[in-house]
Amino acid sequence: MLETFPLSLCPTGMVPTRADSPYVPISPTEIADQVAECAEFGVTSVHLHARSDTGEPAWQQDIFADIISRIRQVTPDLVICVTTSGRRESSLEKRSDVLSLDGNLKPDMASLTLSSMNFATSASVNDPETVQALARTMLKKGIIPELEIFDTGMVNYLNYLRHKGLLAEPLVVNFILGGIATAQATLLDLGSLVERLPDGAIWSVGGIGRAQLPATTMALAAGGGVRIGLEDNLHLDSSRSRLATNKDLVARIVEIANQLGRSPMKPDQFRAVLAR
Repeated sequence: MLETFPLSLCPTGMVPTRADSPYVPISPTEIADQVAECAEFGVTSVHLHARSDTGEPAWQQDIFADIISRIRQVTPDLVICVTTSGRRESSLEKRSDVLSLDGNLKPDMASLTLSSMNFATSASVNDPETVQALARTMLKKGIIPELEIFDTGMVNYLNYLRHKGLLAEPLVVNFILGGIATAQATLLDLGSLVERLPDGAIWSVGGIGRAQLPATTMALAAGGGVRIGLEDNLHLDSSRSRLATNKDLVARIVEIANQLGRSPMKPDQFRAVLAR
């Protein structure tokens, strides 16, 4: 087991609103400030979603550019991952818009969900043509896919894309557990997912809602990395009586990691691991 692990912060997402929690960062300034605050605990990378002035999920690259610029001013070494989610937008043109950023604004990574699925009240639509087109764009531009996997069939599709030459190694995988229609935060489900991965894949785990703490703790104990933040879970307790901040969630998982003899990987270490 590696002593260090990649720690990914997902501060905003596209679902939580200010009505749900006053701690969800919405504006580019708020997002950058919270990322900087959490980086003090050793965050390796940040998984970004953009919001419009009204707080609605946004896909426009100029909003992402503002967020990335602000983050790189205060935490220049942090690995930056942007979303290409199909949860609100199915159009390839809109989902791939952020991938056109270049220079200092070019993202290091971009999420790539490998199949369609249902959440509690909505669906994430990821048809094969769109997934493959996004993978080709990332490969062409040298942007590393963060392969988001919610169930075992998505691991099968990862291997399919790999054999088609659409994924370069090392592969970076993020298992998201606890969804209503996907794999759960159990040892059996996590083990089944990890066992199907190609050799050398770098894997981390996130959890939805109440599943966040058990999922991420299992990942640490099993030698994986962690995804943590308000995108996936707004509360500190399973009874949902205490709202969390991103800082709360990061500080708690780092404390658990330290008790297991592990610590977050530095961004430059992660970049060295990802070097192709």
